[in-house]
Amino acid sequence: MAGAFSTPRPLPSQTVPLVAGAAVIALALPVFAAAGWSLRAWLIGAVLWTASRLLAALLTHLRLGAGNLAAGGVMGFGMTFRALAVLVVVVALAATDARLALAVVLLYALAYTLELAVSLALYFNGEAHA
Repeated sequence: MAGAFSTPRPLPSQTVPLVAGAAVIALALPVFAAAGWSLRAWLIGAVLWTASRLLAALLTHLRLGAGNLAAGGVMGFGMTFRALAVLVVVVALAATDARLALAVVLLYALAYTLELAVSLALYFNGEAHA
């Protein structure tokens, strides 16, 4: 099992995880409507997830490598900013409307978690480098 985490693999395409997260967002709309939850919560959660994915896509196009320290720093700062930006929005929502914030967090967390799980499954199912 220890070899599974220490064996390098090529990065998989981000298309499948992106589609999985987008499917969660799309399928949540009728659930929100049927449950009588605020559609504003769905919209805010969808916008947060989309903005987060756009920033991640932008950051993944940086040229990383041993000789490019600046790109690594920008990537680290960008990924941290991504999480903090979502946190700031959720805390601001929770201060004004706790139920709205809870629905936003549930939607964002479900889409993000499925996207992460699919990414990890694709990564660990990839062929290991020798």
